[in-house]
Amino acid sequence: GPGRARRLLLSKLFQPLNLQAGGEAGWEDRPGEPTCRSQRLMLQAGLVHPSSPGCYCYLPPTVRAMEKLIRVMDEEMQAVGGQKLNLPSLSSAELWRASGRWDRMGPELFRLADRHDKEYCLAPTHEEAVTELVASQSNLSYRQLPLRLYQVTRKFRDEPKPRFGLLRSREFYMKDMYSFDVSEEAARQTYSLVCDAYCSFFSRLGLPFVKVQAATGSIGGTMSHEFQLPADVGEDRLLLCPNGHFAANVETINGEQTSCPTCREKLTQTKGIEVGHTFYLGTKYSSVSNAVFFSPENKLQLAEMGCYGLGVSRILAASIEVLSTEDSIRWPSLIAPYQLCFIPPKKGSKEEEEGAVLMERLYDDLTEVLPHLSGDSVLDDRTQLTIGKRLKDANRLGYPYVIVAGKRVREDPPVFEVWDQNAGGVLFLTKEGVIELLSKVREIG
Repeated sequence: GPGRARRLLLSKLFQPLNLQAGGEAGWEDRPGEPTCRSQRLMLQAGLVHPSSPGCYCYLPPTVRAMEKLIRVMDEEMQAVGGQKLNLPSLSSAELWRASGRWDRMGPELFRLADRHDKEYCLAPTHEEAVTELVASQSNLSYRQLPLRLYQVTRKFRDEPKPRFGLLRSREFYMKDMYSFDVSEEAARQTYSLVCDAYCSFFSRLGLPFVKVQAATGSIGGTMSHEFQLPADVGEDRLLLCPNGHFAANVETINGEQTSCPTCREKLTQTKGIEVGHTFYLGTKYSSVSNAVFFSPENKLQLAEMGCYGLGVSRILAASIEVLSTEDSIRWPSLIAPYQLCFIPPKKGSKEEEEGAVLMERLYDDLTEVLPHLSGDSVLDDRTQLTIGKRLKDANRLGYPYVIVAGKRVREDPPVFEVWDQNAGGVLFLTKEGVIELLSKVREIG
């Protein structure tokens, strides 16, 4: 029918593979070459293409993964009353001067002037813009609060040394939420609600995160937490209690603290990749823009604010960094660009004709029962290559499931090989068995 996604042929997919480059020693030492596992794997798999320092072209499979990731974020944000909007990337210097951040941000801010010599920055974050927006609502009532507004947009930061691919780039995607509450108590409730939503989000992705006490930095405010993925390539140093009572970024702790305040165990140090950050802001920004609401007594009061960020493109790369092996990508299964890869027999093999027909039939029956898988499948039609070579590529690209029509499709009933990449095993199943197995794969969204 119209609008039904067909399975994609790998030969047609715009994903310039460079898998032969695998494991070449010395890559890391050349200037401009990959400096960490996720960057190397993403370049080899044709997921990103470097454009200029710290800027990347995202190829179609990466965009699919990112859209799935954003869908999971949307579910979590909407579950806590988030409303999605979109604020401009160009932000006027006046707004940033009023908050004091035009000067404080220094050279990290991309600055530009228009033809009328009006100054702007390419926004790395949107506290000023969203507070100005809420302040422009002149008769906001306490009944309309809390407001929890969020967006997923491109952000810009003039990194002095972009590195690690999407982990530290100059142009990146972020989900940022801003909350407006009637009182400090209500704002702190919102804060813990959003922190819980972040925990739920990372748990659904199966990522081994830790929530740590953090410094407030250039955003400001009085309370802050980071969500970190422990990894050797991480740029933050964390101190963790082995029993889970305490976790903090080293920058928040005075040098003397070496044991857990709760159980006195010695704190262990690890490195982390920051993938989320939350701030309780109070009236730091609402007082500048005069973002006020009418209280039940009809008095004007400043809104109490919080802001919350998830690095979308950074989470993509960080999840590959922490889940993958040296030469094979592993995705959180919720966001793998394609759930299934079909590998038909090699051209000229005994099972070529039979295997191709059986695979076609399996695909049709599978997508009738599980329509969401029809647009989530790739057929590796490079039949001039052996099954072994294509299986190796599929393993390195990290499809959660790979279905092979090998020698056993000539049995009665025909038997397919099904590789469950995340569990790391192979099953031999009839067509019905394959459908039963895949009906357990959770539909996204």
